[in-house]
Amino acid sequence: MVEFITNMDWAVLYWIRDTFTCPALDYVMPKITLLGNKGFIWILTAFVLFCTKQNRKYGITLIVGLLTGVLFGNVFLKNLIERSRPNWMEQTITLLIANPTDFSFPSGHTLASAIAATILTMSNKKFGYIAIPLACLIAFSRLYLFVHFPSDVLGAAIIGCLIGTLVFIGIKRISTNTKK
Repeated sequence: MVEFITNMDWAVLYWIRDTFTCPALDYVMPKITLLGNKGFIWILTAFVLFCTKQNRKYGITLIVGLLTGVLFGNVFLKNLIERSRPNWMEQTITLLIANPTDFSFPSGHTLASAIAATILTMSNKKFGYIAIPLACLIAFSRLYLFVHFPSDVLGAAIIGCLIGTLVFIGIKRISTNTKK
């Protein structure tokens, strides 16, 4: 099973490279991925939500979700699994961004994006109209830039949706119980 997933990962990565590589995307994708660096766009979103009385609880929920993702994904899972990145294994690929120094699984950019898109969509479906496409673009950028395998991104998306849902429901229950 592991060999099948590995073979599919490489096939999809090379298909993306062969199908989509062009000067326009070579210019745009590093900028899209930059939005996800250290969860920047999602932390900024949480800050903006926190600064508005109407959405403050969603800003707090988003921060809790992102912190949970960092601890579980970046601190625990990456160091437990220690999966090499595709660009470490295939060194003939010229990177368009700095070579990441942490392990590959799960994709931190995708994990944070999935957590944020889930929490924002559960908070207000209108937020999801922006968050979901942006999260998908950030996730795709990691594949385009050859720094993650598709299974890193897919695994991170699944874990991120679960974390986002659990954090949203947990904080909603806590806030409901404290109002009683």
